Amino acid sequence: MEEMDVDCAVYALPWPPFNNFGPPTLEAIAAETIVAIRKIQPRGPYRFAGYSSGGILAYAIAQLLLGRDEAISFIALIDVTLPSEISPIQMVRDVVLDSFEPLDDENFEVLEQFARQSSIAQLLEKAQQIGAIPLDRNLHNDVLMYERTARFHEALQAYQVPTLPVEIHQFYATEALFSSRARQAKSSLCPEARSPMRGWDRVLSPDAITAVPIVGDHVTMMSVLENRKALARAISTHLARGS
Repeated sequence: MEEMDVDCAVYALPWPPFNNFGPPTLEAIAAETIVAIRKIQPRGPYRFAGYSSGGILAYAIAQLLLGRDEAISFIALIDVTLPSEISPIQMVRDVVLDSFEPLDDENFEVLEQFARQSSIAQLLEKAQQIGAIPLDRNLHNDVLMYERTARFHEALQAYQVPTLPVEIHQFYATEALFSSRARQAKSSLCPEARSPMRGWDRVLSPDAITAVPIVGDHVTMMSVLENRKALARAISTHLARGS
């Protein structure tokens, strides 16, 4: 995040390739990511930040490093809710449907009905047939991206979030995420998503959680420049306090 104002380097970590895992576990993904981390910083203390489901991975990385007697000095969760019970495939279907929000009601309903019994690849092909996706677009990379997302969320579902001897900062969005047509049916399944602690008080003591409000919803807190600047300032301030 280029808006950060801290006296240390900030690195963005790439997702490891999933073809090494079958089926992937979050612990295996975390272990693979630690290899990249240690090439840059061989020893702790470590400081991590993760946005959305990436924050769960950051926590899993912290878990493994603590198990190797490394120190974790800061964990920033950027609007990170504990994993919900919705199935990974359904979650990805909803993400795909969200991308077709501008469609008229009739075509959106066609895709919504079709999605209930189809794979992600079939849903994208159907969307292309009705004109929601350009006919000349190769869907291969889209299918791979969504399938990769589903596999990661399978790993999230299987991960048992442990209680760790750490403190976390939860930078939570103050506005509710716009309830698209794809999300309306499941909007009440995760009330923790509306709590500033985002459910983390189930695994950590409330005293170990600093909840910091950030203007915007789950998307606009990152996508809107002014909101992102406010988020960067907040993280920088709390990171400096913990130095």
